[in-house]
Amino acid sequence: MAVTEIQRKQTASRLPSKRPLKGAEKAAILFLCLGEQRGSALMQKLTNEEIQTMTRAMSGLGVIEAEQVEAVMSDFVEGIANGGGVVGSFSVAEDMLRAFLPTEQVDGILKDIRGPLMEKDLWARFSSLSENVIANYLKQEHEQTVAAILSNVKTDVSAKVLPLLGQEKMEKVVERMIRMEAVPHHMMKQIEETLQTDIISAPAQPTANEMQQKMADLFNKLDVTAFQELSNTLEGRIPETFAAIKGKMFTFDDLSKLQPIDLARVMRGAPGNALPIALRGAKKEVRDVFLSALPGRSRDMLEEEMNTMGPVRGRDVRDAQAGLVDYAKELADEEVIALPMADDEDFI
Repeated sequence: MAVTEIQRKQTASRLPSKRPLKGAEKAAILFLCLGEQRGSALMQKLTNEEIQTMTRAMSGLGVIEAEQVEAVMSDFVEGIANGGGVVGSFSVAEDMLRAFLPTEQVDGILKDIRGPLMEKDLWARFSSLSENVIANYLKQEHEQTVAAILSNVKTDVSAKVLPLLGQEKMEKVVERMIRMEAVPHHMMKQIEETLQTDIISAPAQPTANEMQQKMADLFNKLDVTAFQELSNTLEGRIPETFAAIKGKMFTFDDLSKLQPIDLARVMRGAPGNALPIALRGAKKEVRDVFLSALPGRSRDMLEEEMNTMGPVRGRDVRDAQAGLVDYAKELADEEVIALPMADDEDFI
């Protein structure tokens, strides 16, 4: 990943050239240039109030250019000029504190700082971007980097972004997501800071089983045509793993395997006209199962609503069906209904 180039562009967009530094920020630069060991030793001589002030300044420092560092630390001109600028982040500040303070004390210092910073959570903000914006951002990145990023955003966002990357790149990225092991801590830090965050350390890495479930959830929401094209490739490249993922998938058609009383409960909880829209795009045999689970009067009313409904867009059908599947999973999590089983294991 072209981290340096991305940092340069993003820094230029968020920081004015030679922005004035406050006293605490200048002190934070000094600690950063001293390094973790010397900086930690010096920080031990500060009071708790001074440590908190220093930590807050370091957490919000961001990228500081070498020229500004030289102005703050004239005694280190030569070393800074050769080494370039420094980067201050929440994770850097936390690592330095933990090098010499007990865990409980560090947690207390960081508590007031972490709260407002976490409101700006990187992955939530990144996921809220338009799928076209995200796709354009990722198209020039290496497949492994794209896989690491999409593994940390919501599955419905990933499902919309993947087809926009192009068939070949989508296949490579999905395969890497499936095979992905724990991303090195320093690499995730670099990616996160490149995406303009300095507030969280690398997220917990999912197990192989958790990653398969995440991919199953993603495939459930992926465009049908895109999934069919992916299936042909993945069945040839990673047949066993892909089969395991498909075993964890739970689709709208699978709702027809519910017990009639459970299926009726799911239908009763469907909001607005989601149910008739979902059934308008369902296979006839699936639609018949849904209708048979309803009492006569309710069934007649539903059929009448479907018959009088105008043309329905395929996207609306997929959204309605996905909503019913999500609702069924919620009921299953609450142990209100029981989802059908496959190979003696839950789909979810």
